[in-house]
Amino acid sequence: MTPAVARPKAPAAERVYLHVKKAVLDRTYEGGTLLTEGDLAEAVGVSRTPVREALLRLEAEGLLKLYPKKGALVTTVSAQEIADVVETRLLVEEHAVRKVVPAPARLLDRLEGLLHEQRDRAGAGDLAGFAVADRAFHAAIVRAAGNRILEQLYDQLRDRQLRMGVAVMHAEPDRVSRSLEEHTEILGSLRDGDAVTAAEQVRRHVSRVRTLVARP
Repeated sequence: MTPAVARPKAPAAERVYLHVKKAVLDRTYEGGTLLTEGDLAEAVGVSRTPVREALLRLEAEGLLKLYPKKGALVTTVSAQEIADVVETRLLVEEHAVRKVVPAPARLLDRLEGLLHEQRDRAGAGDLAGFAVADRAFHAAIVRAAGNRILEQLYDQLRDRQLRMGVAVMHAEPDRVSRSLEEHTEILGSLRDGDAVTAAEQVRRHVSRVRTLVARP
């Protein structure tokens, strides 16, 4: 029997980066939390040098703000950021949902599968996992529209969408069930070949994110 080959560990800076990013996106590290190099080095089991490298990368992505000799502050989700993301999403997603009609069977099956995943995540109380599946539902429609430039633009919003999605669900306890209902309606309109109704449903659904009140 051939012995299993151990997978090489990811570089230390990459491990710190993934650890912190996941914690920021799922709100384990809330906005306003001050992270220190020493605490992160101990949590991940690395030296401080790769921690600094990871924090610089996360600052460039807008998730942290570095303060020399103090640490890194997790940035809050601002009202302006919410407005900007919602506006961009509406421009992309309304166009995409109109363009995919008549929707191919492969897209409809993919959306149905993501709906099932969202229900499973909701049942398990996994808000971060639900947010990922929620975002994937919308991204599948954008991808199916076939415009690579819009798809790349939409992908650049990924982390902001995931972070906002978890924040919205914390702010609005009934948001999970409402999101499932709205996704089901969008899928129904796509099955019916009704581009106008689908676009209206997408507008209402995405615009609800504006109800989030950013908290420090």
